[in-house]
Parts: sequence; C-alpha cells; structure tokens
Amino acid sequence: MIKIVNAESLQDRTIRLEFSDGTTGDYDLQPLIVRGTEMVKPLEDNAFFQGFFLELGALCWPNGFELSGGGIQRRLREQGKLRPLDQVA
Repeated sequence: MIKIVNAESLQDRTIRLEFSDGTTGDYDLQPLIVRGTEMVKPLEDNAFFQGFFLELGALCWPNGFELSGGGIQRRLREQGKLRPLDQVA
C-alpha cells in the first residue's frame, strides 16, 4: 500500500507529495476544488486549505475530506508528473 510520507504546500492549490516507495510529484487540487462538492468547497479558503495534514498515509483536512496516497500517486503517474525522489530539481 502506497502512503504519503511528506507533504509541502507550493503555490496556489498545489502540494508536493513524497510517497513511501521513494517517488514524488506535485499534485494540483484546483481541478478537484472547482467541482464545488460539499467536501471540497471548504478548500476554496486558503487558510482551510493550508490546514492539511497526513493521517495513516493519506492527505487529510479537518472536515473529514481525505485523499489516499495510492490514488494520488496513480493520477500523478497518469499525468506524467511522478518521478523518483532523487530526481527532484
């Protein structure tokens, strides 16, 4: 099971994630936020967005919204945005 082991906020709604298998990628949550669903609507507020934390390898927010490490990693791979941690510029 792939877990997120580190998360760092970049610009806008992008978070740099490191995964338990030694890969990393920058995940842009803006496409998810624009859907405006009940769980992601609070992420429009920058202060709330910045309140993310890791729990059991998932990316989480205080309202109970969470994204699995494996799911995010799969999307980054599909987008060509996943790379080995030792290749970070």
